[in-house]
Amino acid sequence: MPERFRRWEPGFPVEVSSAVAPLRRGSGDPCLRRDEAGRLWLTANTEGGPGTLVFVRRADGAIEAKAWGGGAEVLLDGLPALLGADDDDAGFVAHHDAVAASRRQRPLLRLGATGRVWDVLIPAVLEQKVTGIEARRSWRELCRRFGEPAPGPVPAGMRLPPTPEAIRSIVDWNWHRAGVDLSRRAALIAAASVAHRLERAVELRGAEGRAWLRKVPGIGVWTAAEVAQRAWGDPDAVSFGDFHIPAVVGHALVGRALDDEGLQSVLAPYAPQRQRAVRYVEAAGFSRPRFGPRYPVRDYRAI
Repeated sequence: MPERFRRWEPGFPVEVSSAVAPLRRGSGDPCLRRDEAGRLWLTANTEGGPGTLVFVRRADGAIEAKAWGGGAEVLLDGLPALLGADDDDAGFVAHHDAVAASRRQRPLLRLGATGRVWDVLIPAVLEQKVTGIEARRSWRELCRRFGEPAPGPVPAGMRLPPTPEAIRSIVDWNWHRAGVDLSRRAALIAAASVAHRLERAVELRGAEGRAWLRKVPGIGVWTAAEVAQRAWGDPDAVSFGDFHIPAVVGHALVGRALDDEGLQSVLAPYAPQRQRAVRYVEAAGFSRPRFGPRYPVRDYRAI
């Protein structure tokens, strides 16, 4: 299998871990891995076909990457955007001390973008109204059973995300085996039937791109925002409706938990870069207080 190579010398210091962190779905993610040499491996379905990308930052700041598969050139071309080269924080003002402090501590934080909807949409839908443990288990199972082997000399166990065709082929008992309930499987099947059209959201971007995604039954405000954050690095796409974010942001910025209405009010001064403010809060290590109700971890395979 032909190997493609690229050396990219960015005009800014790259913080690789923060740029790709939103793409990682747990330590066992079969589509994103860091190996013992510190290299990051990413598998993807692209318009050019399936592909695998591996890259590492060298001591001189350059990024060296290799890729395999039909999507190799697409992945290498998209490397700068993946690591935040297209992100622009011009005009961003920290209106809270916690955001200002985090920005000083993490001056290299940038919002990366894959440039593609489908691969990030699947895990976003799987994360609807369930615990992270449940969603990641379902993601691993779907990739293992319905994702093709990743091209190239990949670490053991790496797979491609399931294609739209693979998602449409899954029968009921395999959805059940993967722990995916009726509402989430219906959303995935609906999205798979128009997957080629959903990619237009990356061109539209912003609120218009998120609205385009929401035309699919089962994709609401939260899911569209989760996709937008990763597909085009949307700096204003806040995941309203999230179980944790209102509490995390609320305690960090105003000292108390918020509901969605309160979150909108607190973040309003940051528009059109509200998600960037959230990322700074998360990068600072703020977390949801360890008390109050928690969602139970359910195993739909046993139901």
